[in-house]
Amino acid sequence: MKTPDQFSEKRLEQLREQAALGRVDAKGIRPSGSPMPATPSYYGLPIVKPPVWTWEVPLYFFAGGAAGASSVIAIAAQLAGASPSLVRDARWIAAIGAAASGPLLILDLGRPERFLNMLRVFKPQSAMSVGAWTLSVFGTTTAGAVIAEMLGMKRIGDASALAAALSGLVMSTYTGVLLGATAIPVWAAHAKTLPIHFGASALASATAILTLRGHGEQALNALALAAAAFETYTGIEIESDRSIDSEPLRLGVTGTTTRIGGFFSGPLPLVLRLIGIRSKRARRAAAASALLGSLITRVAWIEAGKASAADPRPHLQGSQEKE
Repeated sequence: MKTPDQFSEKRLEQLREQAALGRVDAKGIRPSGSPMPATPSYYGLPIVKPPVWTWEVPLYFFAGGAAGASSVIAIAAQLAGASPSLVRDARWIAAIGAAASGPLLILDLGRPERFLNMLRVFKPQSAMSVGAWTLSVFGTTTAGAVIAEMLGMKRIGDASALAAALSGLVMSTYTGVLLGATAIPVWAAHAKTLPIHFGASALASATAILTLRGHGEQALNALALAAAAFETYTGIEIESDRSIDSEPLRLGVTGTTTRIGGFFSGPLPLVLRLIGIRSKRARRAAAASALLGSLITRVAWIEAGKASAADPRPHLQGSQEKE
């Protein structure tokens, strides 16, 4: 049986080892500033409950983001006097993405009434409440813009398209806010980056779909080029972050998935877009790469969050089991 002095000495040894590895300081405090405590579990249970999201959520993030960005492109193209076919296709992409987003979210919630319950009260301090209301407004206005155009009601269609673009800005970024607002260490550590990161990814997806639809406007290629450049920068930032909270983005299966998603979202489409200034085939290849990368990126962030919550301090498991 160990004496209190032996327990204290054992704990001091652990703190010295952790401080040497840069995990905690001399007082046992995590240098990253994460809300997570220094121990990975409480009586064998994770301190933070891992997200239980399944395949519907990354698909919802992907479809909703692309739809939101498409609605913004549609109104920008209209105001800039771009071809009517570009405006029309962007509106249709937004409407189809909105129509797919609703069922995906409801599937994840399990029952339709849960979605309706979120609409009973608007809570601006809740990212989930803002998201539910945004999706409702976005779905209604994107459908209105398409239907009004089909019926020849231009003014109503334009007004609906403007409302869709405003809600589309939120639609393309709020999912990043939703992740960052949680206590999941890897998400909380990147709370400021996630909304912009998801917004850039959404823009890349929207421009990619329009490119595959046959649109080769210079402005569209410039937007896609900017999105790819930002995604490349984000990948470099993730690789440069050596904090423990970011380890799921760099290590193990989730780290590999993050790198794959980042490669197809950033460097590859960036190079192909630069080549594609004069090559339609290169632009289409860049578009396909960006779409694949955008989807994989969202899967990677979800899985990294699960790994981060389930075992935030995997390197301490062995020492704890010995105790």
